[in-house]
Amino acid sequence: MPERDETQRLAALEDRIAKAKAALEPPKAAQDHHSMAQVGWRMVIELVAGLGIGAAMGYGLDVLFGTLPIFLVVLTLLGFAAGVKTMIRSAREIEGERIEAARPSAGDQRGDKTSGQ
Repeated sequence: MPERDETQRLAALEDRIAKAKAALEPPKAAQDHHSMAQVGWRMVIELVAGLGIGAAMGYGLDVLFGTLPIFLVVLTLLGFAAGVKTMIRSAREIEGERIEAARPSAGDQRGDKTSGQ
């Protein structure tokens, strides 16, 4: 009989702890909006950086060798491809982080007995 009282008290304590944690968590809607804007800007900057670096290198090589449009066009296209590749890598990384954050951890499950009883 005393074991039932202890399990009831532990269950009540777990409920109180869960309520206290829920009260301390910040609202996710506002936080999610800002993080999505940051992701968007990060991807835009990666694309523009790839284009800019490719164009600058191409222009520099064209001035150096006296062949104005060839290296500029080729390296600008390569810079665009590199920027797109970097954007895709970043999107996969961010998606992986979201999936990982959405998974419940082992201790979050209701029926989990971690005390060894």
